[in-house]
Amino acid sequence: MARVRALSDLDLTGRRVLLRVDFNVPLAAGAVADDTRIRAALPTLQAILAQPGASLVLMSHLGRPRGRRRADLSLAPVADRLAALLGRAVTMAPDCVGAEVERLAAALPAGGVLLLENLRFHAEEEAGDDAFARRLAALGGAYVNDAFGAAHRAHASTALLARHLPAAAGLLLQREVAVLTQLLTAPAPPFAAIVGGAKVSSKLAVLEHLLPKVQTLLIGGGMAYTFLQARGVAVGGSLVEPDLLAAAGALLRRAGELGVELLLPCDHVAAAAVRADAEHAVTPGEAIPGARIGVDIGPRTVTLFRSRIAAARTVMWNGPLGVCELAPFAAGTEAVARAVAECPGTTVVGGGDSVAAVNAAGVAGRITHVSTGGGASLELLEGRALPGVAALQESRRKPFIAGNWKMHLTHLEAAALAAELTARLATPRARVMVAPPFTALAAVGEALRGSAVELGAQNVNPEAAGAHTGEISCAMLQALGVGVVIVGHSERRHRYGEDDALIARKVSAALAGGFEVVLCVGETLAQREAGAAAAVVGGQLRAALAGHGAAALQRITIAYEPVWAIGTGRTAAPADAAEMHRAVRAVVAELAGPAAARELVIQYGGSVKPDNAAALLACAGVDGLLVGGAALEADSFARIVAAAPAPPPAGD
Repeated sequence: MARVRALSDLDLTGRRVLLRVDFNVPLAAGAVADDTRIRAALPTLQAILAQPGASLVLMSHLGRPRGRRRADLSLAPVADRLAALLGRAVTMAPDCVGAEVERLAAALPAGGVLLLENLRFHAEEEAGDDAFARRLAALGGAYVNDAFGAAHRAHASTALLARHLPAAAGLLLQREVAVLTQLLTAPAPPFAAIVGGAKVSSKLAVLEHLLPKVQTLLIGGGMAYTFLQARGVAVGGSLVEPDLLAAAGALLRRAGELGVELLLPCDHVAAAAVRADAEHAVTPGEAIPGARIGVDIGPRTVTLFRSRIAAARTVMWNGPLGVCELAPFAAGTEAVARAVAECPGTTVVGGGDSVAAVNAAGVAGRITHVSTGGGASLELLEGRALPGVAALQESRRKPFIAGNWKMHLTHLEAAALAAELTARLATPRARVMVAPPFTALAAVGEALRGSAVELGAQNVNPEAAGAHTGEISCAMLQALGVGVVIVGHSERRHRYGEDDALIARKVSAALAGGFEVVLCVGETLAQREAGAAAAVVGGQLRAALAGHGAAALQRITIAYEPVWAIGTGRTAAPADAAEMHRAVRAVVAELAGPAAARELVIQYGGSVKPDNAAALLACAGVDGLLVGGAALEADSFARIVAAAPAPPPAGD
């Protein structure tokens, strides 16, 4: 994921800051009933107000007024509670746009705070209307988004304001993104995920995305009964989604293929009805007799789940393990809440019922991170792009120089080269990666630890395991700390017969494994001379990227490497390189939209050397270089990296 611009990137001195917060809090008798979300935003408010001369214009939604003004959904009670928490006056605006709101904003003194009325009183907010966003933008000189709970909405105040003002993430949003992204990219193993809730349909995408990244998956709640029935276990009258039995069975088989321990409840609290006063008892095993309904995990399951949670170094929990809103059936969820709090590793809890459980148990303060975003956190864990986060990301199109060491260097020689590169490239202008032979990955990874140089792999097998002599799997690469995988290199296409179908499988497997992908495409000399270069490359791209949308493209770099230039000393003319890079971007625009194409990073590969690197990087559309032989010597590779243009200054 591209870096999200931070609060520290903006100069807020003397600025009126337009801050999107999530003050969608429960109200009772005209007052705030739970101020958790308001308190969560205070560090960002205080950090901005600490800047000399800064003032704040706050905006939020509350409830679902559907574009109509409703007195019961006014943010006025929030202004009162915020003033008490901040210890300073908060002016309540009569609306969120209009002449009077503009007057109040313009009159704000240094340190002043203005809270706009409910954004959703205007239908243009949820419609993502850019004219409405411009009216909001006129109220401030900089924009900060701290509303992670609304980051999955493509609304005017979350997705469009960054187009019109210098923009950054608030402290809360930045932490949410950092913690949840860490779960997907580099969790400390063993990683145990606990997923509950009523329905498989609401969590299936999360389960599929998490499965290659975890060592243990614990499933409870109503969704567990669909999985149990898919395994042939009787579940009585418990909630089952018949149309998802096949998907549940496929997930169970996939877990076995990946070597993931997937645990379902081995006993249950089963009731005659889903009522607090219903007769209920613990089942002796995983089957539920008669028409009884599973309403909670049983004590044996609690013991089993606690043992796996205690042994984990990373734990993620989303969703209750039973009908926890009814006191007789809350014991399992409460026990898991305490087990997560007692885990000595990194613990992350998200989802309303799970957060409520750790709060009710009094252990929220012992959780590493309690997420404020229900839908947003789920979509991020599914691997989907969040519009409110994407709007704040730096452009991915900065120089990316990768060295492919191919079948050169012993592990000792490779480690020595890596050590020299860490010294030579302590503060590189570009993003830098090296891909050593598989035999040297561990040694090079250790040498690069803590440096600016990333570790990549030259290839991957799409299968999780099996009789594939000489191959290496995603799980093996994950264990070695690899972050990027090269797929579809011309030598593998043309010397070893790798076709588009196999390369597409490799791309899918690498993305599912949490890796970034460098996807190589290119034509032969005969194809170029026949005028078919663009068509050949377009076909390779369409085959490899089929089914992958804009979110996946954020983790894919395209390396255009004309086959006739690999190891021949010949390099594409600047005009030819620029032409092919435009062709690549056009195909990606067709597949995933113009925004994905604009942000796509495209490398050039093919006889790159220190003396032609600057000229290649100056070609229109060339964002980086995939370097072969010249990457095997520290001085030449460092000179190529030094040819990258300096990045633009941060901020506005």
